[in-house]
Amino acid sequence: MHCAFNKFYRMKKFVLILFITHCSLFIHAQDATALINKVKAKLDKVNDYTATGVLKTDVAFIKAPVSKVVVYFKKPNHFRLQKNGGISVLPKGGISVNMGTIISTNNFTALDAGETNINNTKTKVVKLLPNDENSDVVLSTLYIDEANLLIKKAVTTTRDNGTYEVVLSYGKYADYALPDKVQFSFNAKDYKLPKGVTLDFDDSQPADKEKLKNKKGKVEIDYASYIINKGVDDKVFE
Repeated sequence: MHCAFNKFYRMKKFVLILFITHCSLFIHAQDATALINKVKAKLDKVNDYTATGVLKTDVAFIKAPVSKVVVYFKKPNHFRLQKNGGISVLPKGGISVNMGTIISTNNFTALDAGETNINNTKTKVVKLLPNDENSDVVLSTLYIDEANLLIKKAVTTTRDNGTYEVVLSYGKYADYALPDKVQFSFNAKDYKLPKGVTLDFDDSQPADKEKLKNKKGKVEIDYASYIINKGVDDKVFE
């Protein structure tokens, strides 16, 4: 009788622990989703913008001088970067430039992944798993300054274009969640060039595309100014 009681007690205790663990995970998931929705609401304040800045590209064997650029954005996901001469080696779709594209829908599951510091700023780590099995994005990990509702870092893994990492710095446009500086990197071996685009290889380096594939690409944009919510003509994106 005593043995049966102990067995029943242990089973009851086990069920209680499972219940508490499940509730804790559910609460953390709710908190992560609520935080993402707050960040999304801040990003949604921007309907469009035209920005000026300077683009620096560091990709092995490619001629890419520092260039002045104009960047256009319009909801929901129209994005264009223009620079004088040459091409811009940017991840397909501009996903690392515009954070709004990562959380543009509610069709995801948010998971609390703890906390960490990014450039001396305490951030909440949230992993986003798309619910759409056909989504090009497989996983996004966001490092969020909870106090200011700003994404300080994002690591996004896609099906077709590898993994991108972006670090963002904010200043006078922080109220709109628009960065003063964007630094991002990607694996050159995973980058797919648009059809018809050819690269201008540096003559001082061997024009070996196989060697290029083993290198890391890095791009930095320093924004000088934004014109926000003043309208952008659709023809800009054609």
